[in-house]
Amino acid sequence: MTHRSNQAADPHAAEPPHHETLLASTDWASLATPYGTGESLPAALARLIDPDPRVREAAVHDAPGRPTPVSILDWLGETAHDADDTCVAVDERTYGEGSLDGEMRAFRELRPVISSAVRALLGHDHPEVRNTALVAAIPLIEHPALTVHQSDLPAHAHRLLATSTDRYHRDRVLDALKAWGHDTTDLGDEADIAARERYALLRAARGSRNGEWAGDGGYGEGPPF
Repeated sequence: MTHRSNQAADPHAAEPPHHETLLASTDWASLATPYGTGESLPAALARLIDPDPRVREAAVHDAPGRPTPVSILDWLGETAHDADDTCVAVDERTYGEGSLDGEMRAFRELRPVISSAVRALLGHDHPEVRNTALVAAIPLIEHPALTVHQSDLPAHAHRLLATSTDRYHRDRVLDALKAWGHDTTDLGDEADIAARERYALLRAARGSRNGEWAGDGGYGEGPPF
C-alpha cells in the first residue's frame, strides 16, 4: 500500500535511468557473445533506439558484418530470458539475495528502452528478424512498465506458429501464450506434440533420478507450452 502510494505521488520514481547512462556505465567488454565480446553492442543498441527513425531503419538493414540485426536480437532475447524474474529468483535462492551482478542489473533496468526498439521490429518484412524480435520481446514484456503491451504480442505469436518451424522459437511462443492464459491446445503441430512427449520423458527420467515423483503418478509441471 505504501509503496503504491509513493509511486502515485511521484510518477517519475519508477522511471528507468536514461539509456545513454546505462549504455555507458555497463562493462560490455566483459560480456560474451557468439562472435567474441560485447564491445560492439552499445553502438548497435544506440542506433536501434535512436530517436531518428532513419537511423533506426538504417541500423536494422545495415548487416554487412556482425553482429547482424538477428544476432543482436538473439543475444537480447537470451539475455532477457536469463534476466527475467524467474531466473533471478532461482539465482537468489541459490546464491542469496543481492547476488545479481551489476551488468545484469543494468540490463534489467534498461528493459523498457530495449523493448521499445525490439517491438518496433515485430512487423519487419524479413521473417527471421520479426520472429527473433518476438522471442526477445516475450521476456522483456514482464517489466512492470511494459505489461500494458502484452496484449499486442499474441497476434504476432499466432503468425509465427503459422509460418515458422524453428523449434526454439515455437517453444518460447507456446510457453508464453500458455503463461498468459491462452488455450494452446489447437496451436501445436505434429512436431510440437513430439517435442512435448520428449520433454515429458526427460522430466520423468529426471524426476525418477531425483525422487520427485508427483503424487498422482504424473510429474509436477506440464510441458513448456
